[in-house]
Amino acid sequence: MRSDLDHLPERQQRELERVRDTLLAGFEAAKNGGGGGTQAWRRGGMVLKIILFGSYARSDWVDEPGNGYLSDFDLLVVVSHEKLTNIADYWWNSEDQILRDPSIGRTVNLIAHDLDEVNAALRRGEYFWTDIVRDGIALYEVPGHPFATPRPMTATDALGAAANCMAKKQGEIDLWLENAQAMMSKPSELLRRRNAAFQLHQAVEAVYACFLLVHTFYFPRSHNIKFLRSLAEGTDIRLIEAWPREQRADRRRFELLKRAYVEARYSDQYDASAEDLEWLTARARHLRDLVADLCQARIEELKTKAETT
Repeated sequence: MRSDLDHLPERQQRELERVRDTLLAGFEAAKNGGGGGTQAWRRGGMVLKIILFGSYARSDWVDEPGNGYLSDFDLLVVVSHEKLTNIADYWWNSEDQILRDPSIGRTVNLIAHDLDEVNAALRRGEYFWTDIVRDGIALYEVPGHPFATPRPMTATDALGAAANCMAKKQGEIDLWLENAQAMMSKPSELLRRRNAAFQLHQAVEAVYACFLLVHTFYFPRSHNIKFLRSLAEGTDIRLIEAWPREQRADRRRFELLKRAYVEARYSDQYDASAEDLEWLTARARHLRDLVADLCQARIEELKTKAETT
């Protein structure tokens, strides 16, 4: 795996160094906080790898802040034990510090997995992980903890898994959208508008889950639809047009939807207007249809490969 960042501008290189150092320091503070722990997995807990993947690793990032599009940094942290992947216990403070750091000029998306889990996925040939091994760049790595050799997934196995994922998610997506539409029947009621926003969030989350599972066989443990959007668009740039972002009003509405997972249920200050909800519904349906077409095309591609091998 590569370890150089020479293909990136100096600013992004400095930002990644800052992110890496923040993550490592934050992990040690979290591991040793509160007097540490007596469990062997915690006492000897280690960050084994920090890997940059996605557009900044592949060299196809977009840096156009003027029109609202700026690629995110996508990072995989590999740790020595599954319990160390807990975001709240070991990574939340670091993520918050990175978010507030003025020297880091773009969003940082973090996924944490233990080495055994990653290696098991590599042996199954799951595309998300094999792509990381192929394209990823190690920002930090402890010697002596190699990744397993990826085992290619057969076209027949890939076809079965992709078709199964799509079938499961399609009904779920439509149900969320139907529920949102029902809540919007009385737009003058604040509680119904909040509920509609939450249902729309869940619909969009399910759409991205469908796309990512069909195309990569991986879906992160995250409800952050901005992160999910970044992963999906990094896999297929045709998804970018689903969410206009040139206008501030459009960016504001997507952020409103992103916040709905928590705030629409728990914050007295959250509100989405009827106009916001109509716009978000139209974009969610467009995204659903676009993903359905892309997933069906992917399944047909896998079917052709399965029939010829």
